[in-house]
Amino acid sequence: MMWKDWIRPFVRPLPQWSTVAVAPPQQAVTATLRWDGKSADVTADHTVAALMPLVIASSLDAGQRPVLEYRDSATGRLLGVLRLARTASVAAENTSLALYHVAAGEHRCLGWPRRPWNTWLQNRLMLKNRSSQHLTMEPAAVQQLMIAYLCPRPVVLVSVGAPGHQNIFPMDLIGPLQRSGLFSLALRSTNVSMPVMREARRVALSSIPATMKAVVYKLSEHHKQPLPDWNALPFPVRPSREFGIPAVAAALRIQELTIVHSQEVGSHTFFLGRITSDENLAEGAQLHHTAGFHQAYRRRQGMPFTEV
Repeated sequence: MMWKDWIRPFVRPLPQWSTVAVAPPQQAVTATLRWDGKSADVTADHTVAALMPLVIASSLDAGQRPVLEYRDSATGRLLGVLRLARTASVAAENTSLALYHVAAGEHRCLGWPRRPWNTWLQNRLMLKNRSSQHLTMEPAAVQQLMIAYLCPRPVVLVSVGAPGHQNIFPMDLIGPLQRSGLFSLALRSTNVSMPVMREARRVALSSIPATMKAVVYKLSEHHKQPLPDWNALPFPVRPSREFGIPAVAAALRIQELTIVHSQEVGSHTFFLGRITSDENLAEGAQLHHTAGFHQAYRRRQGMPFTEV
């Protein structure tokens, strides 16, 4: 049996993603933008704006070719790097955001030769399992996305309520753009609620306890079809404070977002909003996603995240 345990990493890739329980806001990893001899902490000021192409947004203008570094907060050790290329600005509500295309990336979570070998195994598996959909990222871009997930990303359930349309679905391409005071959501443009969100300009975000993983994943089907009835949900809901949109009663936190801007960025619609209300309801570990190689690194350091 022992030789099988020993050989497994050499024949089977690590999982691309780890679903973990983390107390928010995550403090395990810091993100820093570096450009022209300057640097700034962007742990709470960078989000993914689109997957195809892979685009990072920040309210920090770091010039034409900045580098985004992810470091282990406890040790300061470099975990990964994304090399960015400035593509556009987004003007919203008296402020401006920068969009950066991810040009290249590498991580340091695994040593040599396991790192290139694991990448090769993962890429081979991705090509083999390519879905028939045309919305499939290239393996190199998925590897870069995994680096962006070195900062564990919280999962929320987004509630949409408008006359004749109600829906709730999970998202993790979300987050604050701290310096601007805005909060972003990057939603695949094929999502059935996207036009309603553009029109209604309001949503409720429920921060989900890690224990609700199974039910949250089941709600992924509502990216394609709206919710027939709030009573059809397998958990109780409660109205959000200002908008009265049904949100998850067992949520750790419920935030209401007033959408002030939306635009298409590649495969996604990039929504920017302001937090209208923020209710902290319970302490606890929230459902997060991180890269599988990050969890492998933390396991080697004797400090793995709790997996769910």
